[in-house]
Amino acid sequence: MSSPPVSLPETAPSAATGLPLSLTLLLASGAGLAVAALYYSQPMLGVLGTDIGASTQSVGLLPTLTQFGYALGILFLAPLGDRHDRRRIILGKAGVLCAALLLAAIAPSLITLLAASLVIGLSATLAQDIVPAAATLAPAAQRGKVVGTVMTGLLLGILLSRVVSGFVAEQWGWRAMFAGAAVSIALLGLAAWRRLPRFAVTTQLPYFALLASLGALWRQHAELRRATWAQALLAVGFSGFWSTLAVMLHGAPFHLGAAAAGAFGLAGAAGALAAPLAGRIADKHGPGIVTRLGAGLVTLSFATMALAAFIPPGAQLWLLVATAIGFDLGIQAALIAHQSIIYSLDAAARSRLNAVLFTGMFIGMATGSAAAAMLFAQFGWMGVTALATATALAAFILRMRR
Repeated sequence: MSSPPVSLPETAPSAATGLPLSLTLLLASGAGLAVAALYYSQPMLGVLGTDIGASTQSVGLLPTLTQFGYALGILFLAPLGDRHDRRRIILGKAGVLCAALLLAAIAPSLITLLAASLVIGLSATLAQDIVPAAATLAPAAQRGKVVGTVMTGLLLGILLSRVVSGFVAEQWGWRAMFAGAAVSIALLGLAAWRRLPRFAVTTQLPYFALLASLGALWRQHAELRRATWAQALLAVGFSGFWSTLAVMLHGAPFHLGAAAAGAFGLAGAAGALAAPLAGRIADKHGPGIVTRLGAGLVTLSFATMALAAFIPPGAQLWLLVATAIGFDLGIQAALIAHQSIIYSLDAAARSRLNAVLFTGMFIGMATGSAAAAMLFAQFGWMGVTALATATALAAFILRMRR
């Protein structure tokens, strides 16, 4: 049974003082550290596969299972945020995520690493408990600003995780990266235990009725369906690019290590830092136009990436950097706009609406990782580029429909 609603501690917001900056930064950092756990493996796939004697296609299952686990966790666990105290959920998931990362660090075989990856994905969904928590804690006048800050932390976690893991793996090995990540989540759990208030529940629905309500929300809100499909299609190319980039750079003609692959996260971070501008445009002109601008930018960026086949290797790297900035900016802008759309549908069901959107998004990511691994093995980098361009174009067409 869930905890009864209680008064919030002194660190909680009030209409007069707003949400303390320290608590806002804790939420942003927590979202970033949690979601980063999904992506640490991607720049390390080249060296990791060599170390444990696994094929390119086999190690490609690591990000696939992590993202699939995340999608399952959002679908089956994230709705609990409307039914139970989010503080307890966040602390529980932090403990499980820390243990799964430690298991990955000591994994003796690919099978163990694959199992740990699935659990990492399931428990990293604490990021999707933190975002609705921020929306709940923030006074109405500051909600957009606070959620935007937390989402910036989450997006930077996605992108900078690759920079960090690439560098750590090259200097100290991939096992050190997973061990360090476990320590970061343990520290996050301690800070959350000390600072987070308890949360009142917004529904008394039993668990299976809560899950069934996801289907009702899906049928009820056409905008939810449209947002979910579009974001899932954009996620296919996003994941396909990042899950095969390290393997592509590891081979001819580049022969670059994990640090180089991770450094591409800096390009994506530039796009994420510019993404809050999308929120201001959405406030002024409506989120619909931002979704179209974002999907169009993603399509153009991936289509331009195809030119890499016709230019020298040095120029190819610069082209990849430029297009990575473009498609990351487009995807993050579309995501922020889609969240703005769905959060306005039903204030009492924000965790469930968020669960539907992100379940679709991470199913798209898992699909993108698996499809890109197969296409890369059969057709090389051009196969990955074609997949990303086609799915982004489909999202753009969907958003252009009135």
